[in-house]
Amino acid sequence: MTADLSPLWISLKTAGLATIATFFTGLATAYWMLGYRGRWKSVIEGILVAPLILPPTVVGFLLLLLFGKNGPLGQLTAQFDFTIIFTWYAAAIAATVVAFPLMYKTALGAFEQVDSRLLQVAQTLGASRGRIFWRVLLPLSVPGILAGTTLAFARALGEFGATLMLAGNIPGQTQTMPMAIYFAVEAGAMNEAWLWTSVIMITSLSGIIAVNLWQKHYERKIQNSSPGAVEAYEPVNGGGQRGKSPQVVPLVKPELADSGQGLLVDIEKQLPNFTLNTAFTACQETLGLLGGSGSGKSMTLRCIAGVETPTRGRIILNGQTLFDAKKQINLPAHQRKVSLVFQNYALFPHMSVAHNIAFGLQHLPKPLRSQKVRQLLTGLKLQGLSDRYPHQLSGGQQQRVALARALATEPEVLLLDEPFSALDTYLRSQVERQLIEILSTYSGVALFVTHNLEEAYRVCEKLMVMSGGRAIAFDSKHRIFEHPQTVRVAQLTGCKNFSRAVAVGTNALEATDWGVTLQAVEAVPNGLADVGIRAHQIALTPHDPGLNNTFPCWLALASETPHRMTLFLKLNATPTDGRDYHVQAEVFKEKWQTLKDYPFPWYVRFDPLRLILMVG
Repeated sequence: MTADLSPLWISLKTAGLATIATFFTGLATAYWMLGYRGRWKSVIEGILVAPLILPPTVVGFLLLLLFGKNGPLGQLTAQFDFTIIFTWYAAAIAATVVAFPLMYKTALGAFEQVDSRLLQVAQTLGASRGRIFWRVLLPLSVPGILAGTTLAFARALGEFGATLMLAGNIPGQTQTMPMAIYFAVEAGAMNEAWLWTSVIMITSLSGIIAVNLWQKHYERKIQNSSPGAVEAYEPVNGGGQRGKSPQVVPLVKPELADSGQGLLVDIEKQLPNFTLNTAFTACQETLGLLGGSGSGKSMTLRCIAGVETPTRGRIILNGQTLFDAKKQINLPAHQRKVSLVFQNYALFPHMSVAHNIAFGLQHLPKPLRSQKVRQLLTGLKLQGLSDRYPHQLSGGQQQRVALARALATEPEVLLLDEPFSALDTYLRSQVERQLIEILSTYSGVALFVTHNLEEAYRVCEKLMVMSGGRAIAFDSKHRIFEHPQTVRVAQLTGCKNFSRAVAVGTNALEATDWGVTLQAVEAVPNGLADVGIRAHQIALTPHDPGLNNTFPCWLALASETPHRMTLFLKLNATPTDGRDYHVQAEVFKEKWQTLKDYPFPWYVRFDPLRLILMVG
């Protein structure tokens, strides 16, 4: 007698249709939930995964209430002389419902594993949400989505309880393999039960094994690892900073020039640890945002780019309002003409160098797009690398690709978020010189975030010093470094020596913490609170030079670096231990070799020209 194979075909047909349905509905729901931040998120999440938690018979009973002759959908289909229950369609619906949570949760997990910075940088390159989904999010989620599809198919193939409640066990119509197993066991036909059990196990396990093998192959092909190569030295032409005399702009309620050209930022954003509250303007120049970690530098850039939304305030670029809380204007990131370069560069790992650079140029005809990419490859010395993937590049090459991609869209504002932080010292110097050359010809506003003092000084023309979410200084780099107005600004620009101070004359002050009286070249300001001097500007000699501001000192502690010695000195008395000191002085090791053998006291001099007088 010929074996009845209808349970196999019914199961494959049901599971196949259920897999297709869960694939599209699961992806769409996962993408929607990825960006949903509403108050009902937990409730919605619970409803979506309920079929995974509830017993299948409960799910089947609920579906029966929905599709039965007295249910809302059952009554609706009855009007068309059509019924769902106890048909093959009911089996497909039951399989879809119980398999959906696996597809949804796996797809959502895959989406969440994608670095959010890749999606954000795609926005700043002018990509719409749809294009970001198809070109960035979906390709990078393929392994997880494929795993979810396989699990959904296996779950649909093995569905029993809900199917039995909704579709029944009708041989040749709704009897799937799980039902055939159950009723074969009840009838004592163990060989038939073993047959269908083996078919289900082989089918499901084969799919899972195939997916695992493919995932390993995919991960080897598209890697997203840290660069391991060391970039060879590439000579770059030095480029000076743009020759402009920057105008000092007030920190509060800034306004653009009469022409309306430039960037105006006056925003506030509530954050868990502090409130970002900053205001400034910038024209055709490189403005450095200097400050410690958590000072609000990067968040300021993200608000300008449109990947974060301020609580209140406004952002205006060349006369166009990008954000205005009062007017309820919040231009999407892809419409702002602002490019953002992240610390880790956020290159698309599944795209070649050429495709990374061309990502924001889809509006151009293909020949023009290719020409633009070639120009940028040549301009940033990336010839021969167009077909490589990010994991095949060194850190310096990755940084230049990210910069080329940002410049390709010809943005009106270029945002650089600590672009050298991932580079070693050798590469940092090379890439920094090239960036200075590029910025010298860039016609827009460039904002450069860093916590490196020397880097900020070399790259930028003006500086804004930030602390605790606020701008505490905004001026030319020369005035910021040479005449900081407060202790905090001086600290952030590298000054290590401070003392409380009181005026004792027009050009004289007493440094109370150091126990000395100092003469200054500039007049002592009203409200004098502190005096400071940078460690490398302290003069140290073995003998008294007979000049003003000279005091005997003793060494409390010495600390060595590759090229310098840091000496911790106490004035006018011998120290009791290594923590008993007044000031730090930095000297080159050659100076230290000639100084260290002289007996104490040595003599330290505070140059009147180098004293930093600060108000409270």
